[in-house]
Amino acid sequence: MAVIVDDGIATGATARAACQVVRRLGASQVILAAPVAPADTVRTFPEADAVVCVSAPDRFVAVGAHYRDFAPTGEQQVIALLDAADQRMRREALARQRTDCVDAEVQIPLGTVTLEGHLHLPDQPRGIVLFAHGSGSSRHSPRNRFVAAILQQAGLGTLLLDLLTGSEERDRANVFDIGLLAARLTAATRWLAERSDTTGAAIGYFGASTGAAAALWAAAEPESQVLAVVSRGGRPDLARQRLGSVRAATLLIVGSADPAVLDLNRRAQARLRCPSRLEVVAGASHLFEEPGTLGQAALLAKDWFCAHLLRPPVPPVVGASR
Repeated sequence: MAVIVDDGIATGATARAACQVVRRLGASQVILAAPVAPADTVRTFPEADAVVCVSAPDRFVAVGAHYRDFAPTGEQQVIALLDAADQRMRREALARQRTDCVDAEVQIPLGTVTLEGHLHLPDQPRGIVLFAHGSGSSRHSPRNRFVAAILQQAGLGTLLLDLLTGSEERDRANVFDIGLLAARLTAATRWLAERSDTTGAAIGYFGASTGAAAALWAAAEPESQVLAVVSRGGRPDLARQRLGSVRAATLLIVGSADPAVLDLNRRAQARLRCPSRLEVVAGASHLFEEPGTLGQAALLAKDWFCAHLLRPPVPPVVGASR
């Protein structure tokens, strides 16, 4: 969600442009707030989902007419504000450096192969999301890294994984071997859980394309402790025989301009017995390349994982002493 604040609206041109920009950047909801604006502008402002305005007179002359002091902000005042903001950002950066945050490439040994990954952990992580990318992608995928950054801003840890080695990826049969991919994801999850800095963290899976099928397959394992799964443009149908065994809360995100995959997701959701939701992002194709669509998918994923991985602990019940 984005909140656009203006000191007053006259024609509304700049406010409309600002709302359009944040929408294109991925804001799922846009709210415009201003102390004063013409009544007809407030009534007809489709660029914002809601307009909050203290005063909206029918007879509007100018923004300045509604202020006791509408003098322009002085140059020294602007410099002082910018300096204060710079100092605040520096203090926050130093505070982050003092934490035990992990942000590094990792290697995960699994018998005869070693998987490559990128691990980001905040200090004392409460929730961690493992990424299973689709065919033709990797842990360096700009789309997955974009989504991971959104999750990290919400306080979640992330592990972007290559579930196949470089030589294995050259064999296209491996790319669609969902059982193999799921087994690798399960093994990487065990490796993560055995680290001393991830003790007690809740686990989620984010999968795209065939990676989504692997995530659901792995989440259906009897010993799986995964609490949430998010599929973006995924192929859950490739895990068809396992869908009824998935216990993790599952969010399916599909673009409206990807009708074949949308139909496959609808059919897959009908087989799920766990809490689930299907979200359709308007105008998005399979790769979510259209402006703002990947941002919408990332925010949906963030909200889902925060709800299911970062839930506050249930306080102990205090009984009366006997």
